[in-house]
Amino acid sequence: MNEIKEYTEKIFEDIKHIDENGNEYWLARELGKILEYGEYRKFLPSIKKAMISCEKSGQNVKNHFAQMDVMVDIGSNAKRKLKDYKLTRYACYLIVQNSDSSKPVVALGQTYFAIQTRKQELSEKEYNELTEDEKRFYQRDLTRKGNYSLNIAARNAGVKNFDRFHNSGYRGLYNGETANDIAKRKKLR
Repeated sequence: MNEIKEYTEKIFEDIKHIDENGNEYWLARELGKILEYGEYRKFLPSIKKAMISCEKSGQNVKNHFAQMDVMVDIGSNAKRKLKDYKLTRYACYLIVQNSDSSKPVVALGQTYFAIQTRKQELSEKEYNELTEDEKRFYQRDLTRKGNYSLNIAARNAGVKNFDRFHNSGYRGLYNGETANDIAKRKKLR
């Protein structure tokens, strides 16, 4: 039986870097591994499609996909220089939208980067002007869309028992508690 892996948004935060100016960025090679691309060359088509999307949306591709060289270990204390990309949050969003959506981790990435990109689009002033109810409705709508994407990806990956699938997610997020355990603890119907 296939093992259901536990994913949380933390996996994307764990590979986030901050540069000397306080700007966040991700490295394409690290993102590809998280998105379960065994080989970087198999991840490159998603990056190329994302670059095309970026360009067609009127953005400067180099502002979001900065090509750089990285040194990687190749064994025996030897290193080799390889090409990589320093990615903005927007670039990551475009990449996950163009990645293999049959993978549950890609669906999670789509939700994570969509929410984070939208938050970034809203200026702090706009976000602060929202009422608490508006913020809650906004988050609820994004969660609903994310859950829909996750369910589609899970179905495409062959998940048959969605109760077990979702309870595995709850257990990962809530220290082993199932949906029923959470409902009892919070006294929810």
